[in-house]
Amino acid sequence: MNRSVANPSSPVAEAPWYALDGRQVLDELGAAPEGLSHEQAAARLRQYGPNSLPETARVHPLRRFLMQFHNPLIYFLIAAGLAAFLLGHPVDASVIMLVVVVNAIVGFVQEGRAEESLNGMRALLSPHAVVLRGGERTSVDVADLVPGDIVLLEPGDRVPADLRLLKARGLAIEEAALTGESVAAEKGEGAVPVDAPLGDRASMAFSGTLVAKGQATGLVVDTGSATEIGRISGMLQAVPVLVTPLIRQINRFSHQLTFTILGASVLLFIFAVLVRGFAWDDALISIVAVAAGAIPEGLPAVITITLAIGVRRMAARKAVIRKLPAVETLGATSVICTDKTGTLTRNEMTVRHVFTASSALEVSGSGYAPQGMIAADPLDDPAGGQVDGGDAAAIIRCGMLCNDANLREESGVWSVAGDPMEGALLALGMKAGMAPARVAAEWPRLDEIPFDADYRYMATLHRGPGGDHVVFVKGAPEAVLALAGGQADPSRWDRLAARAAAQGERLLGFAMLTLPTARDRLRFEDLQGLTMLGLMGFIDPPREEARRAIAECRSAGIAVKMITGDHVETARAIARQLDLADDPVAMSGAELERLSDAELMEVVGGVSVFARASPEHKLRIVRALQARGAIVAMTGDGVNDAPSLKQADVGTAMGLTGTEAAREASQMVLLDDNFASIVAAVNEGRTVYDNLRKVIAWTLPTNGGEAMLMVLAILAGFTLPMTATQILWINLVTTITLGLVLAFEPPETEVMQRPPRRADASLLSPFLLWRIVFVSLLFTGLMLLVFFGALARGEDVETARTLVVNMLVVGEIFYLFNVRYLHMRSLTLRGALGTPSVLLSVGAVVLAQFAFTYLPVMHEVFDTRSVSLFDGVIIVLLGVLLFAVLEAEKWIMKRLDWFEDLHS
Repeated sequence: MNRSVANPSSPVAEAPWYALDGRQVLDELGAAPEGLSHEQAAARLRQYGPNSLPETARVHPLRRFLMQFHNPLIYFLIAAGLAAFLLGHPVDASVIMLVVVVNAIVGFVQEGRAEESLNGMRALLSPHAVVLRGGERTSVDVADLVPGDIVLLEPGDRVPADLRLLKARGLAIEEAALTGESVAAEKGEGAVPVDAPLGDRASMAFSGTLVAKGQATGLVVDTGSATEIGRISGMLQAVPVLVTPLIRQINRFSHQLTFTILGASVLLFIFAVLVRGFAWDDALISIVAVAAGAIPEGLPAVITITLAIGVRRMAARKAVIRKLPAVETLGATSVICTDKTGTLTRNEMTVRHVFTASSALEVSGSGYAPQGMIAADPLDDPAGGQVDGGDAAAIIRCGMLCNDANLREESGVWSVAGDPMEGALLALGMKAGMAPARVAAEWPRLDEIPFDADYRYMATLHRGPGGDHVVFVKGAPEAVLALAGGQADPSRWDRLAARAAAQGERLLGFAMLTLPTARDRLRFEDLQGLTMLGLMGFIDPPREEARRAIAECRSAGIAVKMITGDHVETARAIARQLDLADDPVAMSGAELERLSDAELMEVVGGVSVFARASPEHKLRIVRALQARGAIVAMTGDGVNDAPSLKQADVGTAMGLTGTEAAREASQMVLLDDNFASIVAAVNEGRTVYDNLRKVIAWTLPTNGGEAMLMVLAILAGFTLPMTATQILWINLVTTITLGLVLAFEPPETEVMQRPPRRADASLLSPFLLWRIVFVSLLFTGLMLLVFFGALARGEDVETARTLVVNMLVVGEIFYLFNVRYLHMRSLTLRGALGTPSVLLSVGAVVLAQFAFTYLPVMHEVFDTRSVSLFDGVIIVLLGVLLFAVLEAEKWIMKRLDWFEDLHS
């Protein structure tokens, strides 16, 4: 039934519901003003189905747990464990399986909740609606509404379905969840043009929106999935779940490493059996030892924990991560698409200019707090002299009296109950020294004509302090000017209106009339020959912290794009105030619709502001940016944002004002709805990625050294310097201590001064590959030196192996201090002292190694022996030598300018 676009099958000439008049819509739906009969409603319910949105299926916890094993590295480890068990090595097999299960448990615990985006939208629907059935007023379940039902709306009601308004009196509906507009939309029953954007369809009330004021009767035209919310729900369901850059890189790395190790293992097995004469079972258990050394089985768990630490840090900065990989993705963000209202702005209307017949005034302050001054507008009075609020007393008083809002203050925070613009008028009066309660008492209201979209003004009748009966009027400037007629100079007001509009201000006009005779009732015919008091310009002021955050983004090479449902001039003015770009280029939704996807991809990079944007527009913008290779973070709070939030690499929902649908579609939620918190999260994301690279730079060379050592033993035909269980001991103990401690490293000083890394940047840069090979060779050389040195002194194989294990652990400790600063000298006081986490980690490893070396029970499990103090000192000195060589390598590479940018 959805007629938001042309419907060729319609007997009315391909017009959407909002472009038809009420009589036409009633005729086409076979409905009547007194409503459907109960029999008709039941038949239509069978035809169209319930007025509800489909629920999404949950992923069973068992399936989520089993998915943790879906990794080539894990498959390979399981196969190695089974081989060890079948060959009579139960201890080796048990240790391998323990590592696999621990990794799976960590991944399962860190999984976010299943997607509930569509179910979040279901919460927007009210449980009951008041309708006319058979000419009688009755309450029905919202799920039972059908096209053709007549629905009655009152203030505070949530619109239960998409309605074509038949009657509307003073109706205003909060549509921020759909359009992003901060001010309630005024509604009426008159048809609007076919090409009207969503925010201008004044004859429609959309499902899930909230009635702010007024009353209305509406005809149900669309229900369930056919509504505007249902259409967005379908878009959301069609958006695929994106794989983050880190997950793509890790998956690619895992496959490459797995197949490399598998291929090398097969070749090594053949070589051991055919060339070295190994028995096949001995060769196979040797290959298991090589695989145990080569596979970084702890790396997935450490990466997960590193991301989890980033989550905790971001939560302290008001950004809650719902899906773990989003932490790292933030670090690669190159474009932030953000809503305007409440994110870049305060979502609090403020009077910025007051234009009277003789002067132009500027008002300072923001929000509803009565703090600020009224001064001469610098454009009219460059000296900026102080102006007595009494000069504008008449227009300010008019705004306070022709007003139904209330201001309240709690714990120093001011808020409005009622229309935001009316709240701003009360705050203006208090800035001018007028107390709302006192003004209302001096000018008691006698009668009123409520605002209506048909005539676009509100009028109130008051008895003044002198006994005169006075009418105050406020409304759309053109409507108020029409009432003033010949009493107003249109050229002055037109010029002032154009000036305010250029600054993105919303305008209201004000007028008054002293009635010649006393009366208690106000009629439309009384509103003739009013005196024009002036205009006021309102603005939702930008957040100062958002302006600073945008400046930080620009220095970090991150583009910021504003996507809003607001008008073009308003959005462009806010963009200029925020310094969004040197010269912000704006594009309207209508202009965007005329572009193909390919054309949009070409121009999207140069546009800073997208105004009057619909849900489809937001989705197309995000996809166009992604097609250009950008990593996109998208903010939003409404149902209209949910599809683009899901499509974005990092969907970011508002925690204070956001809908449940937006939060469930996102990867991150801002607790304070503040753009500055996004930038803080990007800072943390870059730090997390830096630390992940350090973890990898530390983990892979240690595994590489182990694997090289074992491969050399098989190729050269000498005794294996370590057993598979000893290798797994090292990997398990050091990975959860030394490897994990790098996740706690503080951010580098220049983290927000470098450009974002490329989306296709390899996890292993040439620099890291060099580091892995170089350090692996150093580790292998030191272990061979210790192993053959011990054998040469007459030590048994078990003692030599114990010394090799300790050499590897000591080397890993010294390498840890080196890798904390890959591009800087580590031989500094700060580098030597480390952090509390580093020192605790090193202490834990040292204690574990003492237990491994000297406890009898460890001798039984791992076949180790106690070593002498002399051997321990020699091993520590070799660790110092390793550190010195690596520091010399840094110095040489820096002198030769061979350092590669780790963040490219």
